[in-house]
Amino acid sequence: MLKKTVFPLLHRSPSPLGDILLAATDQGLCGLWFDGQKHQPDMQGWPTGSNATIDQAVLQMQQYFAGQRSRFELPLDLRAGTAFQQSVWQALLDIPQGAHCSYGALAQRLGNPQAVRAVGAAVGRNPISVIVPCHRVLGAGGALTGYAGGLARKTALLQLEGVLDAQPRQSRLV
Repeated sequence: MLKKTVFPLLHRSPSPLGDILLAATDQGLCGLWFDGQKHQPDMQGWPTGSNATIDQAVLQMQQYFAGQRSRFELPLDLRAGTAFQQSVWQALLDIPQGAHCSYGALAQRLGNPQAVRAVGAAVGRNPISVIVPCHRVLGAGGALTGYAGGLARKTALLQLEGVLDAQPRQSRLV
């Protein structure tokens, strides 16, 4: 007998940076994408609706965009990635709001300083944008490089968090 595929629950919500798509399993939030961003999964067949995790994620995202939240308190389901990707995504959670790090520093933290490109690829495939803060990873010398949601959104998120002003300034490395 074939096992029935169970899809995550999908919900669309507006944000100041465009609609976001949230997905949750019984384990927790497994996706947050800006509509149309790179590396978005094929969501055909996913049921739409809401549950307690999605409701909390929507509320916390609204608080974040209003400048009222700096940390997210949600169950996360990162099982969709490889073991390496999961380790990178877990490391992203250690970058506090108002700070950033480079891809090289992240690779070093993971104990593999030669894996800068692999770290960059894993950061780019992060399935839970904003909450797993891949936007806080910058290129060498603080360069704004790559963001699956687009560089304009990355800039806006870093400005919201005080890492960047409208005028470039020194930012805090971690």
